[in-house]
Amino acid sequence: MRHRAATALAVAGALALAGCGGSGSGEDAPDLSVGSAYMPQPVSDLAAGFLTITNEGGAADRLTSVSSDIADRVTVHETVDGSMREVDGLDIPARGSLVLESGGNHLMFEQLKRRPREGQKVSVELRFDRSDPVTVEVPVEAATYTPKTGRTTGQGTGHETGHETGHETGH
Repeated sequence: MRHRAATALAVAGALALAGCGGSGSGEDAPDLSVGSAYMPQPVSDLAAGFLTITNEGGAADRLTSVSSDIADRVTVHETVDGSMREVDGLDIPARGSLVLESGGNHLMFEQLKRRPREGQKVSVELRFDRSDPVTVEVPVEAATYTPKTGRTTGQGTGHETGHETGHETGH
């Protein structure tokens, strides 16, 4: 009788553990949201774009490309030691954020087809390695605009400037 009780307890324990965070639980997928997006009003045929991609999910993802109807080309730039260079993507850590900000990593809108003005919005499509594409309506701010809270950190909520631009899950 003792052996049966021990076996039943072991089976019950194994079943309880199996229900905690297996691959079917959604914990192993990115869960992305985008916030703090803005574009300073361009003064030439180039423009910069800034935003924060927050990943609440248990798996990392990667921003792989960006497009917009206002530019012939949108590129992703990494800034290291004050020097910027085009890259083929940027990582978004699990339960972390990718911050694109002035003076740091950012988007470059090249060969603008039109120059958006302050108060308008620019539609931008973000594409990822694992998640579905996300379309964001990016507000155009004054060329001298600075987010109210100053420089954001890589572990923020993505909502520091109050420019909530949408939410998209990676499912």
